[in-house]
Amino acid sequence: MSMNNSPNVCLDPNANRFQVNIINESHDNNEASQEDVSSDPPHYEETSFTDEAHNRLRISYRPGKRELYDNFLQNGEKTEATLHPYDTHTKMYYLQTFGHNTVDPVPKIDYYRNTGSISGNKLNRPSLLEIHEQLAKNIAVSTGSVERVANGESTAGDETVVSKEEENKTGFVKFGWVKGVLVRCMLNIWGVMLFIRLSWIVGQAGIGLGIIVIGLSVVVTTLTGISMSAICTNGVVRGGKKTGSNNISYCFQESDTLMVDDSNDIRIIGTITVVCLLGISVAGMEWEAKAQVILLVVLLIAIANFFIGTVIPTNNEKKARGFFNYQSIFAENFGPGFRSGEGFFSVFAIFFPAATGILAGANISGDLEDPQSAIPKGTMLAILITTAAYIGVAICVASCVVRDATGNVNDTVVPGMSCNGSFACSLGYDFSRCASQPCDYGLMNNFQVMSMVSGFGPLITAGIFSATLSSALASLVSAPKVFQALCKDNVYKGLHFFAKGYGKNNEPIRGYVLTFVIAMAFILIAELNTIAPIISNFFLASYALINFSCFHASYAKSPGWRPAFRYYNMWVSLFGALLCCGVMFVINWWAALITYAIELFLYIYVTYKKPEVNWGSSTQALYYVNALDSALALTTVEDHVKNFRPQCIALTGAPMIRPALLDITHTFTKNNGLCICCEVYTGPRKLCVKEMNSGMAKKQAWLTKNKRKAFYAAVAADSFRDGVKSLLQASGLGRMKPNTLVIGFKKDWRNATATQVENYVGVIHDAFDFELGMIIVRISQGFDISQVLQVQEELEKLEQERLALEATIKENDFEEGKSGICGFFRKATTLDISKHETKKESTINTMQSMHVGEFNQKLLEASTQFQKKQGKGTIDIWWLFDDGGLTILIPYILTIRKKWKNCKLRIFTGGKVNRIEEEKL
Repeated sequence: MSMNNSPNVCLDPNANRFQVNIINESHDNNEASQEDVSSDPPHYEETSFTDEAHNRLRISYRPGKRELYDNFLQNGEKTEATLHPYDTHTKMYYLQTFGHNTVDPVPKIDYYRNTGSISGNKLNRPSLLEIHEQLAKNIAVSTGSVERVANGESTAGDETVVSKEEENKTGFVKFGWVKGVLVRCMLNIWGVMLFIRLSWIVGQAGIGLGIIVIGLSVVVTTLTGISMSAICTNGVVRGGKKTGSNNISYCFQESDTLMVDDSNDIRIIGTITVVCLLGISVAGMEWEAKAQVILLVVLLIAIANFFIGTVIPTNNEKKARGFFNYQSIFAENFGPGFRSGEGFFSVFAIFFPAATGILAGANISGDLEDPQSAIPKGTMLAILITTAAYIGVAICVASCVVRDATGNVNDTVVPGMSCNGSFACSLGYDFSRCASQPCDYGLMNNFQVMSMVSGFGPLITAGIFSATLSSALASLVSAPKVFQALCKDNVYKGLHFFAKGYGKNNEPIRGYVLTFVIAMAFILIAELNTIAPIISNFFLASYALINFSCFHASYAKSPGWRPAFRYYNMWVSLFGALLCCGVMFVINWWAALITYAIELFLYIYVTYKKPEVNWGSSTQALYYVNALDSALALTTVEDHVKNFRPQCIALTGAPMIRPALLDITHTFTKNNGLCICCEVYTGPRKLCVKEMNSGMAKKQAWLTKNKRKAFYAAVAADSFRDGVKSLLQASGLGRMKPNTLVIGFKKDWRNATATQVENYVGVIHDAFDFELGMIIVRISQGFDISQVLQVQEELEKLEQERLALEATIKENDFEEGKSGICGFFRKATTLDISKHETKKESTINTMQSMHVGEFNQKLLEASTQFQKKQGKGTIDIWWLFDDGGLTILIPYILTIRKKWKNCKLRIFTGGKVNRIEEEKL
């Protein structure tokens, strides 16, 4: 490498292509840079890697020689249609950043996507070969190219910039953490339970156990939220609850107003409501978000209205119904008062669904500006706020209202009557008859306690509708989003129809319609109390899986698991998963069993079908860790003759070229030992490496598809023998190293060159030198069927052409008219095409018969002879010299296979006749 310190450098047309000319970062200081040239940094010239660099024109963007670059900057600032100089996805960005043009890109997320990712297309980084050999074609910067950039003409990067600008103009509607996560989670967690059932729960369990019930529910959701935060901050989050008809119907079940009867009222009002919510959902996420904000405002006003009502002085009517403001009721209601067979766990099962809804933000992660930051922040803050509200409402309502009240203002205390510790009695009201007969008011009897306590009752009704509609709306939007993400993964192929999105936000319209149909079905049933436990158990099942996923990912110790959210622990996540499973049985044991049965069915289906998706799961990471641990454990165990098994390295070349050699090797290694199919590439190194790398995955996939438990390995070498030497020395891992070389007999040794024969024999000697066993397999027809494969490939191409021709003819027939002169000419054209088709078919038949005559049919049959069941016969073994027993072991392993079980061993060995009995095996 040479260094040039001259302040003014004229670019030599023969300069090396990797010459680096430093440019100034600030364009404004251009004149100052021209005046003080001596202060310029040195110019570095890198070594060229090819001779093609000569005769290529390069431009030096020196301060004194940058008129064209000045024009580019000016045009880049004026118009959006041209390349902007600070666009990190165009070539001129590299000119300014690095001082020279390069195809080596700056870090970008698109280079790290999974190949099948639906989040975007994976871009390929240029290889070193491309940088060395195709720089002129891909990224060479000449005077003319820079002039075109300066004049605003299109270049390779223009399309990218224009497409991104168009995307920005009609871009997705993205939400921040408040509107996208916090608001949604709060609305989903605050359900109708807050206004209708919380007073009953605190009446049954008391203030003390009531807080424990709320706390236990929050523990489950908090642990799940922590695990979800860890998962969401581990890499890029892409977009993905239940339908909300349950709360809608429940709301009207608790209302005293009837239009027809209870069931039909649910059907009428529920249908109208779900249709309206569907319209909001289909209108788009932006309209849905606005509706959510309005509902949240109404909900907050209703909650504030309740707290204000607790301090407003009560009247005689409310006192008769059990409301006495903040007196000494707290002490009376602190302990439990379970009735009607209720207990702690039954009350907990009723309350827990009110704490769910923490996934509302994560379910629309694809519509968030920064999911990694928004989901943890919004979800955890929503849990904190809603928990405070639940506890505050529970304490306040239990501190103001007694458990039982008659509602009769005349039920006052008679002078001389004993109160027996009743607080209502001490305030002048006698509710003692509630012990012997049911009453209509109080915490235990009246579900409208919060309306009575509040400052303005209709606001509580509005809050009930707001909580109900918000949960239903969030569910109606979230469920199709998650379902669409599942369908895009194509795990269940029959559901791929619902993967299609519409509009700028990729709205799952088909999913909306499906969710609407399901919601309508349950509303028309009008008996939703039966499915409510199943829905709650589905929530808990998803929470359990989230917690277990966090635990499993941490336990696998994969380098890819590096969440930005640090406040988690894998054992806490495991505890959360077990806690969720336990709560499922507490809520409803039969619903838990149904949920587990559905999960088990889905798991078995996915395991059996093995969909072609790769999420980089923690299961894969754990497989690797277990395999590595097992391989290391094997190294600590010394070899023993009883545990010896053939671990073969078979020189098959490409596995599909010599299937018979692979089959016989696989016969005595399947489920028993290691098998590696090897191929040696000889020739120009660059071409060999490129061909080898491009075919590795394809050939390993062929082995997997054909159920061959073997690995594929390849090397590029100067000669066949050198390549085999490398394979013999470097193949395997620890104890799982090949100990036997399997090679086909060189059938053409008489016609081969001396070098080829020498290499073949040398490989045999090398195997012995490296202390490997040697198996040479020979069949009469030979193993190589490459010619057969070529013929089959040609026939397949011809068959595809024929099918394409038939499809074209059918399409033309479909489009033809039924009558008239035009139809006549169309039929004539069809007839002409049919004649061509007949000629084509005859050509195909001729070629087939010709090729069948050319390639040896016996060779094709011989290539599959070891895949068939062998008939009764003997396997003759000529054990003439002591070779360690491999000659005996291999035939024995063959006889224990199903295809060879009818064969018997017959061993021939040398010795004296009079010592047969002594040396008998």
